[in-house]
Parts: sequence; structure tokens; C-alpha cells
Amino acid sequence: MDTLFGDTARRLFAQAYPTDVLRAVERGQAPQAAWQAVEDSGFLDALVPEDADGAGLRLADIAPLAQAVGWHAVGAPVMQTLLARAWLHAAGHTPPPGPIALAPSAIRIDADGIDAHAVGAARAAEWVLAAVPGGARLLPIAGARSVASGGHGCLDADLHWPAATVNAAALAKMADVAVADLAAVAYAGIIAGALERILDLTVEYANQRTQFGKPIGRFQAVQQQISVLAEQVWAVRTAAQLAYQSASWMPQPLLAAQGKARASAAVARAADIAHAVHGAIGVTAEYDLQCHTRRLREWRRCTGSELHWNARVGAHALAAGEQSALDFVRLHLYAVIE
Repeated sequence: MDTLFGDTARRLFAQAYPTDVLRAVERGQAPQAAWQAVEDSGFLDALVPEDADGAGLRLADIAPLAQAVGWHAVGAPVMQTLLARAWLHAAGHTPPPGPIALAPSAIRIDADGIDAHAVGAARAAEWVLAAVPGGARLLPIAGARSVASGGHGCLDADLHWPAATVNAAALAKMADVAVADLAAVAYAGIIAGALERILDLTVEYANQRTQFGKPIGRFQAVQQQISVLAEQVWAVRTAAQLAYQSASWMPQPLLAAQGKARASAAVARAADIAHAVHGAIGVTAEYDLQCHTRRLREWRRCTGSELHWNARVGAHALAAGEQSALDFVRLHLYAVIE
């Protein structure tokens, strides 16, 4: 099923979000046909129960979908929307149509309204599920003052909603899983997929580019670099798969935290190796590598980098008491799902 699900998702994103559409999204254009294709696929309701017209899948079932999103560097918040819909349904609210970004942190609330800093994929979203004391509020992008944050082509934005807009949005409560857990598991999966893609691009280029009469992939120094890249890619893939382990649609907070921490930690080194092997061509606008590495650096810091999530895992380990490091990993960072 994993192969079937993942292959179907990759075909969908290849058709809906080809390179020209990805670049249009970065320019601030909203390709409605592309998002409508995702809506029509039914993927966005994969975690919603069958009696609510969803597929009723478990979190582990959608891991291939997250990797497909990353593989194609889809800037639209596909996984965020999928998880937000399941969360909203469980909280007793009807999810709206349209892409939903997640704002689990960097939020300031006062009498003037809500400020959310560097909301991931906000420029490609219509809604933001923002964590607030006691739950979360689903806030419209159209009702916010938006300022792009980040570098060239970044889809993150700083948002401000006035108090009137905030008060008009219902407070959704769901004690079992926080918005931060949704974001962590979403980004762990899509980072894993994007890293696999840059490994493929790097191996393909190294086998095609010749120097001194032979492909550069035959030089020992290049082979060693690609080997390190491959190690990072497969370590993150394993961590992401573990992050998606759950007997239901809900992430397990500690596994999600560990998955995001490991995924974020690999981004800088993996991207640097890929660009080192590619040389100057890797940063050209016409070549796809820079589309993936720029998106990876965005995803690394979204909802907190590896420092934030490692601190969360470390705090849990300290609270566990006298357990050894091995016992902590075995009992808390390993999951067996029937």
C-alpha cells in the first residue's frame, strides 16, 4: 500500500505542481487549478473518519504522501492542511476548503490582536491554524496584514490579525494533540522527501558531468561526499518514518519532536554537499536543485530548528529520572504499532 499510495501522490504532484507552477507560487501567484487538483484527489481528508466522508487512515499510512510533497518541493501547505483538517474535525469543527498553514509558536497576543512571526507557507495559504491559550483559532489570511519574511522566493510571512477578526474566529479545543505536534510531524516527512530528491539529482549529475575524461562521480573525493549525503538522507527517512508511527491519526509528541529534530539537523549539511558537487549550476534559476534546497532551509526553521526540538526531547529525558540513555531511547523514542 505504501508504494501504491506514494506513487499516486507523486503522479499527482508532478502534474499539479510542475516547475513552472512552483515558481509562480514563489512570485505570489495562486494557481487555483493546482490546489483544486489536490482537493479533488481526496488526500486532504485521508485522516478524517469514514463516517465524516474521509478515508479513516492512520498517521503511518500517509508517510509516503509527505515524502511525495517534499520530493516535488511543493510549497503549498498540503500536509499541514491534511493534519489541520483531522485536528479540526476531532475538535468538533468543520474544516473549510482551501490550504491551511500552521502557526504553533512565535505568536504574540494582546489587546490589538494576534501577531504570528514567520508562519510557514503562509503566502500559499488561505487559513492559519494558530495556537492560542486553551486551544487554537482558525484565522483567515484575507483578514490579516501580511509581510513576507525570509529570502528569495520564501513562502513564509509575518501576520497580524486585528482583535475583531480574532474574536470572530471560534476557539477550537483538542487536548490530545497540540498544533506544534502537527507541524513537527508534517515537516519531518516533507524534509525527508526533499532530501531524497536532492540525493537523486546529485548522483545523476555526478554520473553525467565529466572532468579529465571521466564522470566526476568516479573521483574518490566526490564519492565520499555523496556517501555522506546518502547517510544523512536515509537517517532522516528512518526518523521521519518513526515520527509517523501511531495507532490513530494523532502524532505521538515525542516521536514527532525527534523526527523534526533529526530532519532539521541534516538540512544544512545535505544541501551544502549537493551544491558542492553541482558547482555553479546548482544555484542557477533554470536548475531544480536550488528550488529544493531553498525550500529545505525554510522547512528546517519552520516551527523551530533542531535546537528547539532537541531541547524538548532533552527536557523529557531529564524528567524521566534515573533511566540510562539507552533505556530512554528504547522506551520513549521507539514505537511498535500493531
